[in-house]
Amino acid sequence: MLLRATFVLSTILGLSGCATPQTLPDTANIQPGERPDITTDEAGLWMASEDVERRLAASGRVLTDPEINAYVKEIICRLSPEYCADVRVYIVRTPHFNASMYPSGFMQVWTGLILRAENEAQLAYVLGHELGHYFRRHSIQQWRTVRDTASAMTFFSIATAMAGVGYVGDIGALVAMGALMSYSREFEREADDVGFEMMSKAGYSPDEAPKIWQALLQERDASGDPNQLIFFATHPSTEERIDTLKGLATAVPASARGVDVGAERHAKITHPYLSEWLRDDLRNRKLAGSEIMLKRLIENRGERPELQYFLGELYRIRGDEGDAQHAVEAYTTALGQKGAPAEAYRSLGLVHWREGHTAEARAAFEAYLRAAPKASDYAMVKSYLDQL
Repeated sequence: MLLRATFVLSTILGLSGCATPQTLPDTANIQPGERPDITTDEAGLWMASEDVERRLAASGRVLTDPEINAYVKEIICRLSPEYCADVRVYIVRTPHFNASMYPSGFMQVWTGLILRAENEAQLAYVLGHELGHYFRRHSIQQWRTVRDTASAMTFFSIATAMAGVGYVGDIGALVAMGALMSYSREFEREADDVGFEMMSKAGYSPDEAPKIWQALLQERDASGDPNQLIFFATHPSTEERIDTLKGLATAVPASARGVDVGAERHAKITHPYLSEWLRDDLRNRKLAGSEIMLKRLIENRGERPELQYFLGELYRIRGDEGDAQHAVEAYTTALGQKGAPAEAYRSLGLVHWREGHTAEARAAFEAYLRAAPKASDYAMVKSYLDQL
């Protein structure tokens, strides 16, 4: 890994150190189908980016299901049809809220982001923001700033993270690599403007743009941790962004105002992944933020049994004062609906058992064994009954 990183780093340094390197004006948009000249420092950055893309594709963390991939790609093509063929999307299974666009045209979209977007319009805004970084060539501009101002050791560390780490499931490594992909406030504002303009022209409701940041702000505040979400570590003030986007939305004339929100479409496409992504989110143990997110999902999608089940799981895992009763209520609500996960009986039994409610625990465990006779933990739950 280090040899590969050193090779890519030396290539970038070599290209950027040519006697007469070609450079492009900072404000020149990348053109559809364009690749940088091999003699430029931008070509070296593309090489590093393409190396990360190859290892990301082989990491085992990328969703390959064609429906969800087609959905995200369709949004990108709707936002920017002229660049549709140049953008390659990788949906990465990780519970954190993030997306990043690389200079060579590949984009990571994390499942934690798709989960938290209440509708297609909100997701489209974030994707448009990342596309703005690509169009405006912010990566190479930021790279030149780092190269020209950082110490040699800092430069080496950042370039090594970019070229030699990639996505292997280590969030710390991703944050390190994100040093190159984090932008100045000016670049972020510009990407916000581009993303907002694209979503508006594509017919999405501009009022949805600030809402996703408001939701994230609620999660962050509930957790009491300013670094609750990785996205906040490399982006400017969320409060500033919300105010700016609200102003932009208000300024859109009625004749040009899109109305498409895409809530039903987004819910339908993401529904098959909901349980998997919620399970990942709870494993992340950021439970205060997860509670806010789950309640928002219930508000937007209704009291679906799987949502109530995972709300019950959150309370059971957290175990704060009053959480046992909240868990019982959530599980009971889930089990009162068609299609409730059988696991809700098992978890209900565990809560009652912990609270000393022997009869209720026994009834819940027995119901679970009837509902899931082929469950992998059948023997374990049967042993619980033997202990009661």
